[in-house]
Amino acid sequence: MLNTYIAQTQRLLQNPVPSTPLYATSDLTAYINTARGQIAGEAQCIRTIGQIPTVVDQRPYAFSAIDVTFATVGIHGIQGVLSIDNILTGIGTGMQWFRSRPWPWFLLYKLNNANPQEGPPSEWAQIGQGASGVFYLDPLPDSVYTLYVDSVCYPVALVDDTTAEALPYLWTDAVPYFAAYMAYMSSQRTQDADAMYSKFKEFMARARAAATPEVLAPNYSQGPDPVAANRLGIRSGGGQ
Repeated sequence: MLNTYIAQTQRLLQNPVPSTPLYATSDLTAYINTARGQIAGEAQCIRTIGQIPTVVDQRPYAFSAIDVTFATVGIHGIQGVLSIDNILTGIGTGMQWFRSRPWPWFLLYKLNNANPQEGPPSEWAQIGQGASGVFYLDPLPDSVYTLYVDSVCYPVALVDDTTAEALPYLWTDAVPYFAAYMAYMSSQRTQDADAMYSKFKEFMARARAAATPEVLAPNYSQGPDPVAANRLGIRSGGGQ
């Protein structure tokens, strides 16, 4: 996939192809991997259920400790977790969801306790951000529990054509445009860079529209907000 990205980006930057490449392959590879990380974060399109065991009497858990290879079906090339939507506790052969809390509330009502209680985790809150994220649990785990983490992830860097691509199609179509945008910015060609960035946003929007089902679209991450017009005070047109 890396060679495909490089060829696509070169065609955007160099048409017709000059005898001497204008941009080093190593630079294009770096731009491509930056594009892939940005797309994964913006679109939240790499999703999986990660797994992490609790430690008795330990509250904080780093995103980097989440095993993102667990129960991953058809997805390879995931590097780590960017954000968490839900956490469930494993119970026998099943799972049980437990509540997330805003960090200020969690700090005031849960961490602000000189005599914390032990028990199965029933609430969690996030304090660290992005790939360096950390979440805290309450009560203090009284045993080793398996947590199943509904995660938004980012991909491993592509080093050659054997590296697995975690970005789903159609978001892969947006990669060369962001890479070309970065290449033009490195050459101080801001007008050309802006044009590529505009195309990048277009392909991102097309990928989101294609991936979001028509049925119950608001139920899906990054889907359209059905009440946005009401919140903005926009009135739909109507007949007399």
